[in-house]
Amino acid sequence: MQYRDCKTAEADIGMLYYMSGADGTGGRLKTEPEDFVVTEISDHPEPKENGKYVIAEVTTRNWETNRLVRLMSRSLGVSREKIGFAGTKDKRAITTQLMSFEVPLEQMDKINLKDIEIKNAYLGRRSIQIGDLIGNAFNIHVKECDKSQEEIPAILEDVLKDIKKIGGFPNYFGVQRFGVIRPITHRVGELIVRGDLEGAVRSYLSYPSDFEEEEVRNARNELATRNDWSELVKIMPEQLSFEKMMVYHLIDNPDDWAGAIDQLPKNLQMMFVHAYQSYLFNKMLSERMKRGLPLDLPIAGDIVIPLDANKIPLHENPIIATDKNIDLVTRQVRAGRAFVTITLFGSDSVLAEGEMGDIEKKIIEEEKIKGEDFIVPGLTHCSSKGSRREIVCPIKDISYQMEDEGYSISFSLPKGNYATCLMREFMKSDMNRY
Repeated sequence: MQYRDCKTAEADIGMLYYMSGADGTGGRLKTEPEDFVVTEISDHPEPKENGKYVIAEVTTRNWETNRLVRLMSRSLGVSREKIGFAGTKDKRAITTQLMSFEVPLEQMDKINLKDIEIKNAYLGRRSIQIGDLIGNAFNIHVKECDKSQEEIPAILEDVLKDIKKIGGFPNYFGVQRFGVIRPITHRVGELIVRGDLEGAVRSYLSYPSDFEEEEVRNARNELATRNDWSELVKIMPEQLSFEKMMVYHLIDNPDDWAGAIDQLPKNLQMMFVHAYQSYLFNKMLSERMKRGLPLDLPIAGDIVIPLDANKIPLHENPIIATDKNIDLVTRQVRAGRAFVTITLFGSDSVLAEGEMGDIEKKIIEEEKIKGEDFIVPGLTHCSSKGSRREIVCPIKDISYQMEDEGYSISFSLPKGNYATCLMREFMKSDMNRY
């Protein structure tokens, strides 16, 4: 099968192809937060009288998750670790998600932050952990389209037809994984994996972006060339809050690069190496597409993951497709009860066999990395055993509607998948327009 080449900056994060050969509508997402509405499909903890955790639905407008947690913890007078959430959400959006707070219920009144609504609070038996969700429902508005209102419906229908053929879309990791404004996360992760912790810290502090404000760019340029941390912290804008946490540590602990990274929230530390794994995954998926291999069918050597009754992948029960079982495995994949996967390479990874195994080995060898590189001494949150990821993301309840300016699309996705990777099939816009 022939896939359409991607000519935008998404190629730099390994996204080299589109599944649909249809033209794109063009357009921009998130011209305002109301254009991107995300509602978590949650796994609610069981209620418990006198429970230790407050469980509540939190709706935010234009909030980055780590900053939200930091300011909530400050309002409550507790550490960030006392606040739990299932997944980080898009900043420029309206998001509703379940969160947990290890505080008395009456203490929740102390949270009084702009553009945040907390409702349906109750005492629960357990806290919310990363991954404690089923999926997310989206309502997305696309504006500033390149195509006319008359041309758009035919394009949307063509893309929907292609999606229906394979039962979803290529399950790339989207631009949010790497940083929309400053796509540096995977590069920091790569330096951590290679053992260059100083390089990782300096890259995170100083790598500039043309899309940042001039004050921020100027501060990053200073951070790139100087080591007088106590003076540098004085010129760092308030937006660089995580960078400041690193620099404050370096003031008292010069050259303790691991300690500087360890100042960051645990989920952000995890994100660095996960983003590098995501970049490798994107390259492997693109290579599979380049070779014209199917996304919706297994070939001999593929590792296939079955789904449970809630359509959640059972990663602990992988199946290797062989010449003997290929017909049975194909039927399971066609029925949507299993998916072909690609490695998220880590210290304990088992690679596929056959041609997909050749692709996985090729990318790993090109990167000159080994599994043991993903064990990072002194930074347990940056270490990763690895996993596997489905190469097709299924969609539920998808529909579109034409609007006065552009169009809107509604759908739901399983957890861990990117709405922008579906939208890029419809839009085919430049990366900074997502």
